[in-house]
Amino acid sequence: MHDFEVINPHIRRGRFRSVLFDFDGTLSLIREGWPQVMIPMMVDVLRQTGTAEDQAALTKHVEDFVMRLNGRQTIYQMMQLADEVRKRGGVPLEPLAYKHRYHDLLMERIRGRIDALSAGSATPEEWTVPGSHAILENLKRRGLTLYLASGTDLAFVRREAELLGLTTYFGEHIYGALDDYKNFSKAMIIDRILRENDLHGDELLGFGDGFVEIEEIKRVGGVAVAVASDEVKRSGINQWKRDRLVRAGADLVIGDFREQHRLVAFLIEK
Repeated sequence: MHDFEVINPHIRRGRFRSVLFDFDGTLSLIREGWPQVMIPMMVDVLRQTGTAEDQAALTKHVEDFVMRLNGRQTIYQMMQLADEVRKRGGVPLEPLAYKHRYHDLLMERIRGRIDALSAGSATPEEWTVPGSHAILENLKRRGLTLYLASGTDLAFVRREAELLGLTTYFGEHIYGALDDYKNFSKAMIIDRILRENDLHGDELLGFGDGFVEIEEIKRVGGVAVAVASDEVKRSGINQWKRDRLVRAGADLVIGDFREQHRLVAFLIEK
């Protein structure tokens, strides 16, 4: 009996040399609730075009494209928003202006968490997916090289990873969104990992809670573990996430890393 759901029983196990982790929702919970910030902000922007769509229809439409693009850099969601404004006859702001507006709103939600971690009044365990440190420790101990890649801006990823005590596991292999957004993508990072380490696709293992990283890991022939984390309850499976990630091609599904020793043994030990 596994503590995880095996979607694809035919994966090649035991060959992995490198492991790629997404950040927000996969390891970090600091930004928990970001869709409840981004989606209403975008709905408000679209309402200002004078569209005849009602609130429910707009919210559903925005939610669909926001979550489809989840895992890519935030700027892509804002570029889509600008396109949506245009489609409704409006004149959009620059995507970067929307991104800054979103980030200011998000910081209002999460500043207290960052301050508490900085002050030591909150522990890293309180703001990470349960078992995160344990699985990173386990994989590192087995000699695998760990990579962190996030659609969040690199400066924020570095700071938040440090606050959560995660930097030590990844060293210089921490990647995030850049101002020059064309010079960063998860696809680029994955291709670079394979090229620089002379890896075959099935030697790459990936963990993520977004559509994009699951698709990109599968694109190169890697094994993708969907982290369908319930970021509010911090236990169990978020069924909506699970269903989307299975559609993206996930090979396994977990809710968190509490039973990471069994999961790692299943994946690594032939």
